Amino acid sequence: MTVPFSILDLATIGKGQTAAESFAGSVAMAQRAEELGYRRVWYAEHHNMSSIASSATSVLIAHVAAHTNSIRLGAGGVMLPNHSPLTIAEQFGTLETLHPGRIDLGLGRAPGSDQNTMRALRRDPMSADSFPQDVLELQGYLTGPTRIQGVEATPGKGTNVPLYILGSSLFGARLAAQLGLPYAFASHFAPDALQDAVAIYRREFRPSAQLEAPHVIAGVNVIAADSTSEAQEMFQATKRARVSLFFGNGRVFSDDEADMILDSPQGQHVSRMVKYSAIGTPDVVMDYLEEFTAHADADELIVAHQSTATDARLRSVELLAAAAGLARV
Repeated sequence: MTVPFSILDLATIGKGQTAAESFAGSVAMAQRAEELGYRRVWYAEHHNMSSIASSATSVLIAHVAAHTNSIRLGAGGVMLPNHSPLTIAEQFGTLETLHPGRIDLGLGRAPGSDQNTMRALRRDPMSADSFPQDVLELQGYLTGPTRIQGVEATPGKGTNVPLYILGSSLFGARLAAQLGLPYAFASHFAPDALQDAVAIYRREFRPSAQLEAPHVIAGVNVIAADSTSEAQEMFQATKRARVSLFFGNGRVFSDDEADMILDSPQGQHVSRMVKYSAIGTPDVVMDYLEEFTAHADADELIVAHQSTATDARLRSVELLAAAAGLARV
C-alpha cells in the first residue's frame, strides 16, 4: 500500500464487558498500533450509547497517550456544537502540552446522539449553524491571533494542534476546502456521498498555513481474520450489535431476532451503512483496500476494526499490518 493506515477506535463495550475493560482494550490497541506502524488512532465523541465508551473523548485520549510513546492520538471527532470552542482549545492545548507533537483534533457538527440526549447536553438545536465560525474561533485560540478580543486559551495558545474537518456530506467537504484543512470522510458508516464529497474538496481546496495540498482520509471497516468463515461470523455479529444499538431502545436482541430484522427492509439500513467493509483473510482484505483507496481517491485510510471482541480486534490490527507491510517501530 502506498497510503498510511490509521485506526478509528470506537471504544466498544462488548457483550458482558465493562467500560473499564473497554478502556484497557483501547490502550492495548494503541500500543499494538504504535508497535506495528499505524500512523494515528482516533476516538469519536458519542453520547447515550451503551456500547461505546468514548463519550469523554479528550479524557480517553489523555489516558491512552500516557500509556504510549509516539503514535499520534486524537478526536475523530469532537462534535464541536456540543461545546464552546474555548473549552475544546483548552482541553486539546493541555493534551498537546503534555504530549507534544502527538495530538490531532478532528471536528464534526453532528450531535453524536439522539434528540433527547442533545437536550441533556444543553445543546442549542441551532448551534450547528455556527459550525464554520466556531472552527475559526477554535483555530484562533490554538494558533493565534484570538478572534475574541482579550480571550486566550491557556494552555492552548501557540500549540498549533492540527485541525481536521470530519463529514459525511458535501457541506464538510466545502468547508474543509475553504479553510485549507484535511478532510476525513465517514465512509465507514455513511458511504453515500463519498466520491462527490472528495471531488468537491479536491477541486475547491485552498492552501493554508496548516496544509499546502489536499489531504483526504477515508473511513473503512475491516475484519481481518485467519479464515474467511471466522471473519464473516464476526461481521454478522457486528451487524447484529448495530441492530440492537439502533432499534433495541435499550434491549439486546437475540441472534435470531437480529437476523430477522437484518433481512427486513428496516434492517437493510444497517447493511447500507457498512457498504465499505473489507472482510476476510489478510490477502482478501488487502485487495479490497487497494481498490477502495483508488475508489475514494484517498491519501490515508482510517480503519475501524469491527469485531465485538477485543482479542479479535487486536488480531485484525496485527494481520492487516503484516499484510500491508507497515513498518514496525
